[in-house]
Amino acid sequence: MISEHQQDLATRYALGELGPDELKQLAEQVRASAELRSFLVSLQKTLDLVASAVPPAAPPAALKEKIIGRIRASSTSSRSETKPLSGSVPTGLSFLPGSDTGWKPLPVRGAYIKLLSLQEDRGYAVLLGKLDPGVRYPAHVNAGPEDFYILTGDLHVGDRTLRVGDFHHAEKGSQHEENYSVEGCTLLAVLTTDDPLVQFAMS
Repeated sequence: MISEHQQDLATRYALGELGPDELKQLAEQVRASAELRSFLVSLQKTLDLVASAVPPAAPPAALKEKIIGRIRASSTSSRSETKPLSGSVPTGLSFLPGSDTGWKPLPVRGAYIKLLSLQEDRGYAVLLGKLDPGVRYPAHVNAGPEDFYILTGDLHVGDRTLRVGDFHHAEKGSQHEENYSVEGCTLLAVLTTDDPLVQFAMS
């Protein structure tokens, strides 16, 4: 049975009101309770229905320039250098050691990407994506096909919950509603080179 404290945490999480310590506490409890996970998903669905009932409003004209400015400001930060693996590398092969370096913060706070491989002649790139616990990624239309494989944590896409080992494909032009992660997650992504995320990672 879900306690009143757990209901309060889940409700305030859905409203985006939890601090880092409470997010960590909720993530631990969600991992241990299927009932709490179900309650949290039902809350999110309810909020999504409420949000969809609100008539759309045109954003302020200056908003686009503000967003572009934030992206440009983020892209000016220097890219972290990763020390190559020791030993000789045969022609045509490349290696990237696992580390916490090389992550590039996105304009969405708590969201990061790391470019692993760029195949411009074939039109695709391989990246890692990471969301901190409690992060919500805004709704968007996919500029190209996307493939995601969950490595750690959880990712909520619409009414589906993806966990370690789960795969998700999205076609070009498809729409993602707001995605979010309770525990935080890391995923492997294959995107087209003209995708805005790839362009951002390369900048």
